[in-house]
Amino acid sequence: MPNTDPVITRPTLTNPSLLASALHRIGTEAASTAEIWRRLTEHYIVDLDAVAALLPRAEPEPLWLTSRN
Repeated sequence: MPNTDPVITRPTLTNPSLLASALHRIGTEAASTAEIWRRLTEHYIVDLDAVAALLPRAEPEPLWLTSRN
């Protein structure tokens, strides 16, 4: 979380549909999920759990065992 100036107010996104539309807009411009998180938290006050629920999970690629012949 960046150091924020308490004098500068940022919009609060609490409505799930508004949060989803902001994520969609930021997601089209950002290169990675980390960039989405950074831009969102720099410009808005959000519920981080709600954001995590809306973003796709980064699942690790499964490591398959080689088959025995």
